Amino acid sequence: MVGVKIECVGGGPASLYLAILAKLRDPAHEVTVHERHAAGASHGWGVTYWPDLLEELRGHDPESARAIAEQSVSWRGGFAYVGERTTAHDGDVGHAIGRHRLRTILADRARELGVRLEYGVEIGGREDLPDADLVVAGDGAHSRLRTQSAVHFGTRVTTGANRFVWLGTTRVFTAFTFAFVETGHGWIWCYAYGYSGGHSTCVVECSEATWTGLGLDRLDHGDALRLLEKLFTTMLDGHPLLGRTDIESHAQWQAFPTVTNETWSHGNLALIGDAAHTTHYSIGAGTSLALRDAVCLARALAAEGSSGPSGLPAALARYERERKQALLSVQSAARHSAQWYENLPRYIGLEPRQMFALLGQRHSPLLPYVPPQLYYHLDQTVGRLPSLRRLKQSLGPRLARALQSRRPPA
Repeated sequence: MVGVKIECVGGGPASLYLAILAKLRDPAHEVTVHERHAAGASHGWGVTYWPDLLEELRGHDPESARAIAEQSVSWRGGFAYVGERTTAHDGDVGHAIGRHRLRTILADRARELGVRLEYGVEIGGREDLPDADLVVAGDGAHSRLRTQSAVHFGTRVTTGANRFVWLGTTRVFTAFTFAFVETGHGWIWCYAYGYSGGHSTCVVECSEATWTGLGLDRLDHGDALRLLEKLFTTMLDGHPLLGRTDIESHAQWQAFPTVTNETWSHGNLALIGDAAHTTHYSIGAGTSLALRDAVCLARALAAEGSSGPSGLPAALARYERERKQALLSVQSAARHSAQWYENLPRYIGLEPRQMFALLGQRHSPLLPYVPPQLYYHLDQTVGRLPSLRRLKQSLGPRLARALQSRRPPA
C-alpha cells in the first residue's frame, strides 16, 4: 500500500513489528505507534517462542531478529515436581526473552526506520486519534477501540474456571519447569522458565476453590507472595517470588479471558494481537501469534494496496481470512490445554512419568474422554508406529466430538 498514514494504538510486539515491516516495505508510509505507558516502563516478565518463529523473523527483518536472538535464552525439555515425586523429559528446544527487552528491541528498530513513537498518551477511542488511512488496534485483550464497536466486531469473551497470576523469581530455570503442590484446599501449580541471566517467569494457577480456600483472594500481595514461596519452596530453592508493583494487588490474579471476534475490521480500523484473539497462556503462543498477525497484515497491505487507500478493504479481508485459518489449530490446542488444567484431579494421581507424558499431550481432543492410563498406553504405542499415529491424528477430532455428545468428561 503506497504512502499511507497508519496509526497503531498499543506499543506491544504486534504494533511495533507491523510498524517495522510497513516502513521496510515502503519508507513513504507515515506510521505512528501510541503507547499509554511512559517510555522505558517495564511491564511483565518473560515470553516464550520456538525456533520456527525466529527463522520466520529473520526472513522479514534480519536486523531485529538478530537482536532478539542475542537477547534470548534457550532450554531443552522439561522438569516436573509432583508433590514429593519428580520426573524429567528431554524435549524440543524453546526460547524466552524478557517482555520489556523484546519491546525495546522492536521500538529501537522502528524508530531507526522512521516510525514515530508516542509514549504516555492515553487513547480512549477513535476521537483521540488524528485522521489516518488505517488505524490498528493493538491495545490488548481489553481493547478500548474494539470495545467501542464491539457489536460490529461480534466480540465474545469467555473466562476460564481457574485463577492465575504472573510472577517472577531470581532463580534461573534452565529447563521448562512445572511444580504441582497439594494443599488442604486442593492443588496449586506453577509453570516456570528462565528468560535472562538473572530472572525467570513463574505463572501460578489453581482452581477458584483453592484460591479462595488459601485466602489468596483476600491476602495483601506481599503476604500472598510469602505464602506461595512456602508452597513452592522446593522448586524455588530459597529464591524469592517477585510481583509487579505497577498495578493493584488483587488485580494481579485473573481468570483467563478467551477473546474471539466474528470480524477483525470495521471501516479502516483493524484488530491485531490480543485485541483480535487470545489463546491460553499454557501453550506459550501469544507473542508468536501477535508477531505473525503483523507479518500477515503487512503482507496483505503490500499485496492489495498498489492503488493506495482504496485497496484497504481487500487487504483487511485477506488479512482476516488468512489469520483466522492459521489460528484454527492453535485455538483448539489452547482450549484443550486449559481444560486439562481445569480437570487436573483426573491426572494428578498418575505415576510422574505417565502424568508428564499426558501433560505433553494435553492438546489432544481425545484426552478428556479416554481413561488417563488407557490414553497413556495408547499414546506410547501409537508414538512408535507411524501408521497408527496417522490414524490417531485423523480420527481424534471426530471421535472426540462423538464422545462429547454422549457424556461429559469423567
